[in-house]
Amino acid sequence: MTSLLDPDARGRVILVGAGPGDPGLLTVRAVDALRQADVVVHDGLIDARVLDYAPADAQRISVAKSRARHTLPQEAINALIVAHVRAGSIVVRLKGGDPFVFGRGGEEVEAVRAAGLAVEVIPGVSAALGCAAEAMLPLTHRDWSSAVSFVAGQCKGLSEQDWSGLAGKGRTLVIYMGVASGSCIADKLMMDGLAPDLPVAVLERGTLPGSRAMRTVLADLGGMLDREKVISPAIIVVGEVVLLSDAEDRMQRFAQQAQVMTS
Repeated sequence: MTSLLDPDARGRVILVGAGPGDPGLLTVRAVDALRQADVVVHDGLIDARVLDYAPADAQRISVAKSRARHTLPQEAINALIVAHVRAGSIVVRLKGGDPFVFGRGGEEVEAVRAAGLAVEVIPGVSAALGCAAEAMLPLTHRDWSSAVSFVAGQCKGLSEQDWSGLAGKGRTLVIYMGVASGSCIADKLMMDGLAPDLPVAVLERGTLPGSRAMRTVLADLGGMLDREKVISPAIIVVGEVVLLSDAEDRMQRFAQQAQVMTS
């Protein structure tokens, strides 16, 4: 991928995908961009080792977001980026995963272009791809799944959304940002016709220290999230390919524990 930007030009934006967490999964191009940065505007979940690739004197600005609280609204982030570029800085906007997969990268590109400023996008390994690879979970497989879909799992308006056809026989569904609404998601999918015993995996903190890969069945998704005290970042994978993975069967373990308690 050849840059359209003058590498010697000042006052520009480089939108960089930081990958799923492990600094070893950064692209060479991402590291090169960080080493040029005057200002790094970064998401909250970026590993500190990734930020270390930026020069020591580069300004680091966290715009961390959580389900309940945003440090800055998106419009303010856009304005912050534009202001630093207009001051002549090389701004690296560092985003977890890939900027164009649930990263609002498209909105930021629009804002920079609307201001008449130069912008380049460097893709990153998305959370779905990185976490699935670590868990040996093939999102597609010639014998099991010929299609994969990605959705955002916030519960707001979930019941009105049409998820029919996104998961089931021969298909894989990957759900981002679904930990807090796992029970709602399971109910929604079963209401749309999926079998309660369809395999489901939860990949927590993929590629980072303390990562966990767990599986159960769709009807137990909310229960497992609660029992295992799963916290973000985590993705949910629904489909038969889950059975090919290294994810630990937590439904079986739970059943064994319950049997011991009642015997």
